[in-house]
Amino acid sequence: MIDDTKRADSGGARRASLGRGLSALFGESTEDYSALDKVRQSKQVPIEFVHPGKYQPRHRFDEEALQGLVESIRDKGILQPLLVRRDAEDSNSYELIAGERRWRAAQIAGLHEVPVVIRDLSDREALEIALIENIQRQDLTPLEEAEGYRRLMEEFEHTQEDLARAVGKSRSHVANMMRLLALPDPVKTMVQDGALTAGHARALLTAPDPVSVAREVVTRGLNVRQTEDLMRGDAPKAKKGNGAAGGSGAAPSVKDVDLINLEEEISARIGLKVAINPQGQRGTITIHYQTLDQLDDVLHRLGGED
Repeated sequence: MIDDTKRADSGGARRASLGRGLSALFGESTEDYSALDKVRQSKQVPIEFVHPGKYQPRHRFDEEALQGLVESIRDKGILQPLLVRRDAEDSNSYELIAGERRWRAAQIAGLHEVPVVIRDLSDREALEIALIENIQRQDLTPLEEAEGYRRLMEEFEHTQEDLARAVGKSRSHVANMMRLLALPDPVKTMVQDGALTAGHARALLTAPDPVSVAREVVTRGLNVRQTEDLMRGDAPKAKKGNGAAGGSGAAPSVKDVDLINLEEEISARIGLKVAINPQGQRGTITIHYQTLDQLDDVLHRLGGED
C-alpha cells in the first residue's frame, strides 16, 4: 500500500520546484506563485466550458498512457484540479493552462464536470506555467521542449540562464535543446515520430546533409555513439560472420537499448555527453565536457546546490 503521507510529501516537493521555477522567470518572490501549487478550494465546471490553451507546448499525447488515465478517472475521478484562466472573449469559458491530459481523459471517461482552479494569468504567465509544468513532468518531446524555450526567449526576452534556473536544468542543456530547431524539417519529423532521439539529432547538426545522414542512421539502426562515429568519419563497422571480431582485438559489444536510453536520460538531465561502461556488476560512468564552465556546472549540480 502506498503511504499517502509520503505521496503528499513527494507531490509537495514537485510543486515547490515548480514554484521556484516560476519565481526564477518572473524575477519575483516565490510566495505569490507557490500558492498555485498548494491544496486550494476548486470549483466544478461543465467540461464543455473548458478548452485547450493556446500556449500548450504539447502537441502529441501517448494514447496508451491516456487510456490508463481514463480508467483511473473512471475509478477515482480527477484528484488534481485543472489550472485554468477565464477566456477573455467569453466569461463563461475557461482556457486550460495545465492539465490538458486530464481534461482529455475526462472527456473519454464521460465526465460532465471537472474540478478547476481559476487564476488571473497574463499570456506570459500562462506560457511559462504550461511549459515548466510539462518539462518538470518530462511530458514534452525534445522538439516541443526546444520550441517552448524559443518562445519564452523570443516573446518574453528570457535568457538561457533564466530558463535553466526555472526548469532545473543546466544552461548547456537548454542551449543544446534549442539547437535542434536548426535541423531540417524531415529530420525534425523523425525526432517527433521517435525514429531518432535528441542525442541522434544533436550529432547530425554539423552534417553537410543532415537528411541523408538521418535516413542512413534510421535504416542501419545506429545508436547515438555509432552516429557520432559516422559524423567523425569513423564509419561503424559491420558485423562479420557470427559477430566474432577480426584481427587481434575484440570488437566492442553493442550496448543494449536500455543502457543507451539510460545514457541519454542522464545526458539530457546534466546537459553533457555521458557514457556508461558496464563490467559485470560494476562499471564506470564517464561525463564528457568541453569547457571548464561545463565542468563547474555539472559539479555544482552534483553537489546538490540551488
